[in-house]
Amino acid sequence: MPVLLACLFTLIWLGITGSWTLPNLLLGLLLSAVALTLVRFQLGTPQSVRRPGKIVALLVLFIVELIKSAWRVLVLVLQPRMQVKPGIIVYPLRVQSDFQIALLANLITLTPGTLTVDVTADRSHLIIHALDAADPEGIRADIESGFERRILEAFG
Repeated sequence: MPVLLACLFTLIWLGITGSWTLPNLLLGLLLSAVALTLVRFQLGTPQSVRRPGKIVALLVLFIVELIKSAWRVLVLVLQPRMQVKPGIIVYPLRVQSDFQIALLANLITLTPGTLTVDVTADRSHLIIHALDAADPEGIRADIESGFERRILEAFG
């Protein structure tokens, strides 16, 4: 299973970088191996082996959310008068491990229009900047029923 994941991560690396050269392939393999080693070390037991379907569901959700939010940001930016209400949102966490918190924070940051700014000292809340925070409760609900729920299913 780790070899398949390393190959998958390497293909993703090649696709993201857009360079299909041998040195880039080797770099992708190296980065994949390091990432998998770090995740395995962080998780202790390889939980991903027990729940590959849930991890794929999380990946699919991320891709869908990435496309939807990129579209929303594009529409906002192309409007003659940008009607956005940027703001800071405090999000209460249900995830608890450092790995889960970091994964959630990164998924939020990688989604256009949102940026994880900080985690509170007691690790109970994320501080998130949203490009359009007109509906903070809606944003919280989307994160809770989307990324956070899928992370708990995959790694909880």
